[in-house]
Amino acid sequence: MKPTVMLALGLLIGGNVFSALYDVSIKWLPDEANAATFLFVRQVTSILMLLPLWFVLGKPKSSHIKVHLVRANIGAFGALLLIMGLMSLPLATVSSLFYTAPLMIVLMGALFLKERLGPIASISSVLGFIGILIILRPSEMNLFGFLVLVAALTFAINQLLLKKLSVNESPVVTLILYNLLSIPLVLILVSYQGISGLSWTLVGLAVTSNLFLLLYQWLCVLAYRRAKASEVAIAEYTGLVFCVFFGWLWFGEWLDGLSWLGAGFIILPSLLLPGIFSGVSKHQLMARIGQFYPSQRMTKR
Repeated sequence: MKPTVMLALGLLIGGNVFSALYDVSIKWLPDEANAATFLFVRQVTSILMLLPLWFVLGKPKSSHIKVHLVRANIGAFGALLLIMGLMSLPLATVSSLFYTAPLMIVLMGALFLKERLGPIASISSVLGFIGILIILRPSEMNLFGFLVLVAALTFAINQLLLKKLSVNESPVVTLILYNLLSIPLVLILVSYQGISGLSWTLVGLAVTSNLFLLLYQWLCVLAYRRAKASEVAIAEYTGLVFCVFFGWLWFGEWLDGLSWLGAGFIILPSLLLPGIFSGVSKHQLMARIGQFYPSQRMTKR
């Protein structure tokens, strides 16, 4: 495996620790708070937190405002849906639904960015999707579950749009514009839902969640610029492990036997297949797979 791909995978795995902590922070929102109010406070505090760093780096600029505008508004809409899902569903259920995003990234990367879908990525994606279906077995699909799936789609689109940005563009600019350009849409959402639960506790949670989210987004920006989406998107699945752990640690949630099996389908392919088939050609890979089906191999001969 190329060093750049290994670095990108490591960045994404580290980022998913902070992504899981972000999900946990939303579960601690006051009961009287609504999703739009929290999203607005989070966006504003995020900009205020990033501005000093932007000044220190010499006020870097971007030449891709249109891309940032699209990413910001798609991201804000998806963030609202994800927050609503986290406020209404168990953490494990939301995490399982949201981790359909890596599969979407791989498929859309191949479809729209013309990235070659290698056999390892294909096998890992199929097994990961099977794992998610197994985990969803005890869950009932409802409105909030559907909203989380839509949020996963917006996340996948945003990750792919990172490929449209210059490699030399500062991640600080990407993160500031991601929050700044979505403010008008967020204000519309707030006017619809109304301001509810605004307090210092809410502001504190917004700042805390921002730290987690900004670290995750920063690592994603670095990762997706260094490798193809199809090569690294599978690492997004590792966030499910962290969500399960934090759900058990703070909320007493735990996976049953079949759900652990599903988690294995999701996680193990991304960890084992690259090492098993490292340096193996497509022809050799298919030959190795054929070893598990001797009757078919004899028939072909």
